[in-house]
Amino acid sequence: MIEKSSQSDCSCANETVIGPSFLREGDGLRAARRWKIPLELSLSVLSLVIFLSGCGSDASKPRSQAETKPAAPAVPEEIQLAAAGLLGSESQVLVFGDLAKNGKQEFLVANVLPKTPTNNLPGTIVTRVVVAENTDGKWSEVLRCDEHLKNQKGYLGLTPLVPVTGWRLQYEQSEMKGLELYFTPLKGTTDSHVLPIGVRWNPETKRYQSLDRTYEHFLLESPSMQDARSVLR
Repeated sequence: MIEKSSQSDCSCANETVIGPSFLREGDGLRAARRWKIPLELSLSVLSLVIFLSGCGSDASKPRSQAETKPAAPAVPEEIQLAAAGLLGSESQVLVFGDLAKNGKQEFLVANVLPKTPTNNLPGTIVTRVVVAENTDGKWSEVLRCDEHLKNQKGYLGLTPLVPVTGWRLQYEQSEMKGLELYFTPLKGTTDSHVLPIGVRWNPETKRYQSLDRTYEHFLLESPSMQDARSVLR
């Protein structure tokens, strides 16, 4: 319809009147052209600022999360001194607290072998381990692992008859059962694929005892190695 009406005698006037304003030559078009480049530049700068701001906030997240991560509780000096008295100044306190869930304070300390080219076995490799309990302000052993596994009554069931010079120690804390320990005897620098010996606090006998192969039933102790009930195979 616009093209048809523009064919009359006043075609020039009609073209001038009905043409879209953004296609007209004049001050408005020149002004728009002058503002076009600054506007595009401003949009580019604004996009760059938004991008950099997003990168900055994302980059700061890992650092802030690392800063807010709670640190492991420091071992009280009293426990450090008691542990050093039991296993020497080079011993390491691995965990402490109400470990047996019996209302008494205990700590687990070990002589840990450092990782070296000759000791590249996975896990925590130890030579000696002690669980100590505080009774009336005095610390005393309730479990010892050196060449054998022992408590106050004697040698734990399943302890090897042959002296063990190194163990792989695994432990976890259960809300219901308390501290659960797993000792795997090592022969030389290779894993002998033997099953771990499970040890846990027995609330009925009120002492740490070893568990059978199902890790459900407690085993009795032996007063001497000659009377030991079983050998770890």
